[in-house]
Amino acid sequence: MKKYNVAITGIRGAVGDCMFEILKQRKFPLNELRLLSFNPNEALRTYKINKREFKLSKLDHDAFKGIDIVLSSPGAKISAEYSPSAVKAGAVVIDNTSHFRMDPDVPLVVPEVNPEDIAKHNGIIANPNCSTIQMVVALKPLHDYARIKRIVVSTYQAVSGAGSPAIDEFNAQIKGSKKAKAFPYQILHNLIPQIDVTMPNLYTKEEMKMVKETKKIMHDDNIRVTATCVRCPVFFGHSESVNIETEKKITRKKAIQLLSKAPGVIVMDELEKNIYPMPLLAAGKDETFVGRIREDETIDNGLNLWVVSDNIRKGAALNAIQIAEELIRQNLLK
Repeated sequence: MKKYNVAITGIRGAVGDCMFEILKQRKFPLNELRLLSFNPNEALRTYKINKREFKLSKLDHDAFKGIDIVLSSPGAKISAEYSPSAVKAGAVVIDNTSHFRMDPDVPLVVPEVNPEDIAKHNGIIANPNCSTIQMVVALKPLHDYARIKRIVVSTYQAVSGAGSPAIDEFNAQIKGSKKAKAFPYQILHNLIPQIDVTMPNLYTKEEMKMVKETKKIMHDDNIRVTATCVRCPVFFGHSESVNIETEKKITRKKAIQLLSKAPGVIVMDELEKNIYPMPLLAAGKDETFVGRIREDETIDNGLNLWVVSDNIRKGAALNAIQIAEELIRQNLLK
């Protein structure tokens, strides 16, 4: 099997660290692995795969020579500055930041949904927002069957979605701290109905990401999407209440049948036995879990779903590596 030279930018963050672990778990065909950081002498841990130990290297514009794939999660501004250098060096960048997602020349990809878009890349492929990824994985088989007209989604998002500082702050609050810096208020024992900055239409940036990214990934500008995003006192695992209206009716039975066959989806739906997706069950897992499937009795062609997934794994790191695997499978690397 051919092996590839891979670099990770943002290795010291929660997503970068998870990318490393998933490369190891999935036995990705690595030749060289370059872990890039602005502070390579401040490694937070030891990075080993089998008996090979990997040291951190300096992130600069010359760091990508000989690299085939860059798994990028260093923050939007840093990615905007360094990704072009990686492309110039001959690498394909799979970027987990928000910077390139709505660029019309950059494919926005969830491999279970639109793997064919990978072939359209010009050196950069964007990883969608974590809350968008799990929703479209669950909705794609339903959209293919009955065409979704409208989506109303409310998200319940884990603190890890805001990065390692937010995880540390939540841990500190559990131990008694009253300090709140990662979020505008204490997250312990609380819900915060604001994720990211306020937009002119009074939606937040996170909510508008879901609106715009869903249309782009599904190749359907006619889908109407409205979102409310809430931060919750959970470490890992975003949950979503999703209500859809479709062009033709999808019964509960048909929805379960479609979702049970969908790639990357596990149906957990036995309400009478208290079986449904929860963050505690999804944390550390690769799949998107769907439950509470029921027909909306207020409209003719409506359906309710409860969708849960690990936001750091499927919502970020795993999705990026699945894109890399698709690049190899489709023979799209130089």
